[in-house]
Amino acid sequence: MTDDASAEADTSNDIVVTGIRRSLEKAAEIKRDSPQVVDSIVAEDIGKFPDPTTAGALQRVPGVQVTVGSNNEISGVLVRGLSDISSTLDGREIFSTTNRGFAFQDLPATALARVDVVKTNTADLIEGGIASTINMQLNKPFNFDKPTIVATARGNYENNADKLNPQFSVLATKTWHTGIGDIGVLVNASYAKFDFDRPITFNGLRRTLSGSLYNIDGVVTPLNYGAVNTYGKYDRPEVNASIQWQATPELQVYADGLFTGYEGDTQASYQAIPFFAVGGSTISNLVVDSDHCIDARVANANQANPNAQQLAAGAYTTQNLCSLKSATFTNVPLNSSMQSFRDRNYNYMGALGLKYDGDKSQIKLDVAYQKSTARHEAFIVDVGKLITVDYAPDVDGGGTATVADNAGNDTSGWSFWHGLNQTFSKSNGDLFQSRVDVTYDLDGALGFLENVQYGARFADRSALYQEAVLNTGAPGGDLVTPVEGNVPDDFFVTIPGVDRMNNGASAVGPDPDYLRSEEGRDLLRALYGAPLGDPDYQPQRRFKASEKTYAAYLQTAYKFDLGDTISADGLIGMRLAKTDRSIAGAGIVDDEVVPVAVDTNDTKWLPNASVRVQFGGGLQARATYARTMRRPGFSELNPGLSYVVSTNPAVINSGSAGNPYLKPQVSDSYDTTLEYYFRHGFVAAALFYRTIQDRVVNQAQTEEISGQVYNISRPRNVGKVSLKGVEISGQTFFDFLPGALSGLGAFGNFTYIDSEIGGDDTLAGYPVLGVSKYNFNAGLLFEKYGISGRVVYTYRSKYYESDATGTITLRELTDSTADDEQATVLDYVRAGGRLDFSLGYDINDAIRVDIGGTNILHNKYKSYYNETWMPVDYRDDGTTYSIGIRMKI
Repeated sequence: MTDDASAEADTSNDIVVTGIRRSLEKAAEIKRDSPQVVDSIVAEDIGKFPDPTTAGALQRVPGVQVTVGSNNEISGVLVRGLSDISSTLDGREIFSTTNRGFAFQDLPATALARVDVVKTNTADLIEGGIASTINMQLNKPFNFDKPTIVATARGNYENNADKLNPQFSVLATKTWHTGIGDIGVLVNASYAKFDFDRPITFNGLRRTLSGSLYNIDGVVTPLNYGAVNTYGKYDRPEVNASIQWQATPELQVYADGLFTGYEGDTQASYQAIPFFAVGGSTISNLVVDSDHCIDARVANANQANPNAQQLAAGAYTTQNLCSLKSATFTNVPLNSSMQSFRDRNYNYMGALGLKYDGDKSQIKLDVAYQKSTARHEAFIVDVGKLITVDYAPDVDGGGTATVADNAGNDTSGWSFWHGLNQTFSKSNGDLFQSRVDVTYDLDGALGFLENVQYGARFADRSALYQEAVLNTGAPGGDLVTPVEGNVPDDFFVTIPGVDRMNNGASAVGPDPDYLRSEEGRDLLRALYGAPLGDPDYQPQRRFKASEKTYAAYLQTAYKFDLGDTISADGLIGMRLAKTDRSIAGAGIVDDEVVPVAVDTNDTKWLPNASVRVQFGGGLQARATYARTMRRPGFSELNPGLSYVVSTNPAVINSGSAGNPYLKPQVSDSYDTTLEYYFRHGFVAAALFYRTIQDRVVNQAQTEEISGQVYNISRPRNVGKVSLKGVEISGQTFFDFLPGALSGLGAFGNFTYIDSEIGGDDTLAGYPVLGVSKYNFNAGLLFEKYGISGRVVYTYRSKYYESDATGTITLRELTDSTADDEQATVLDYVRAGGRLDFSLGYDINDAIRVDIGGTNILHNKYKSYYNETWMPVDYRDDGTTYSIGIRMKI
């Protein structure tokens, strides 16, 4: 779908949609008529999208997978396994601060009229979406044929937080018929508040029990165990407005504006048990699982996986290790850490434009400016005490621990532990963009060619990222300085329990609000010997980028008959995109800050061709080819190197560096579809194949800097990646059934993706990060007698979300692993699914009430290292129920 068509298609019909069935039928019409492979979601009516956020709604689209963020909100969006998405709003590029894409959860679904997921590129689409272009469309005043006010109020209850929170939205629009033409104005505003609680337990990196602390051979166990409760609250305000002026029958002038915000005060309370932290610890009641064993290389120095330097020196042994099943650890620390966060993220966009629709020419000129800002504050303090704990690392896919005498809930006996960690960051992004698009109808002058489309776009983007990280060791050393007497008496507060830690009993930890106050921060800074006040931004953690993009395209639409009932149509086009970029950062050389600046440019030709054959009777087939590109992210291009020495011995010294010479990723994609549309629905099948040259991946490797060993994460191009797969989707309505049964309908989709990294990269032969092989949605709906409801199950199979090869975790030594290389270890996420429902009743034409629920089967996130008996995270994704009322006048 072209940007123009995507933003304007059937503008009058979008608003008369009045139900779940009609919204699905409208989406099927868009899919059928589009010149591209596209799947859409259309609002049932104003303010009646099926999910609370854009990210949540997208999980219903064939080929789309999502992840759940730390605040229990659906966030990360993948299309056919890839996150390289070009995000647009009414055809304009939209982004979040220094990122390439937009955080879809930042836009509430109440603002949307429609979302298109375009899976095959055409020349008129903005380049940048290897996976897809996702175009979000807001409501416009000329879509309404009379003055309209729509108000919604909703209460959302999250079971983990046990709180009921408000969500509101109001839309008002009116069009005036004046002597200078029709003028329409629309304003839409929304606000939502969310309290959340996301309990997590984790098993740390693996090492052995041999060595000076426990001196037990042949056992592999996590370095630590912990329970994390990420909880707090956040607010999402949003306002969008639009003015349209139909100056003449051919000419329309418009202005659009958007504001979105995220304001969060949250915290993560850690109850961590580092089993190897202090001398004098003992083990009893040891049970070993002899059915789960591996041969692994073990470094002589720390009884963990050898790093590159230790491999080269031969400073390791190969051992047969079996998994710890359970044990009692005595005289080990309980670390109560409070991570207090404050986030303020805002997006502002304004646009002006005109549309001219003449006899043969259609012209659109659009100019827009966006500013995106984000501020993040993290203030972390740890306290600890010695305890006795019964521990089992693998119980139904996750660890469990029981602390003797519930010592974690006692405010006495704590001392400062590890360090005071401060992180302050600020990022800004600006984008000026302008484009002109022209379509000229040929009216058969050149035979089967219907029109020619051409246009140009200019974008000027800048980004600035600044950060300060200051870690200061515990006063006097670990467990030396007592908490009592050095902080106010109310320093400790009760923190929510986690089911798998001490049977869900509550614990105590530092007060997160105190850690967010300037008084509390400076008292602790003075105690730790750190400078008072917020730390200054550090030059080695700063980068600044500017990027100018010039693009032009030429495309033609064609159509011809192949018989009495068979016709073919399609697009053939070419887009030229040129990018000039400057990026400046700083690195550390011999403990000195050394500025680094790099200028780069690239030019890409991006062809496309498609054909759709309509056989009559609702049957049609497509074949498309398109070349697309994805520019590296600014943080990936940052030429600087920054790193930090950890104050926690269980956490490895770490750092990151960019690569200003990263190449843009270039993808060639091939799609074929067969689609059949009938009176009650449709069925469609698609085959897709995509290759990606110069795929960018990140991996941590050990590096020695000034005598210290760090895990430094760097991006690199990995050569060629391929993805191929199948998508099957369909929907139908059972009108032929009698009575109430005629209100039933069903819909669903299934996606199979086979991905592989090629070349000689260390990950060659593995699938692409984040790609699930199997994904599906299946749903039932009912709509009759004023009642409308749906139930949907969404599933994705296992995938890996990180490459842990460069870490110290022990892993199985395979026959193919060379003497001088690491055996690959990946962090896999187990298969899982979510069940959601909604049910509404129209009291009359103006008032509707509804209820709904998400993740009502309490799906759990479970991950593991290579072997399922090496679990890592166990996350309790919450269930949210809602009740609402909607009024339309």
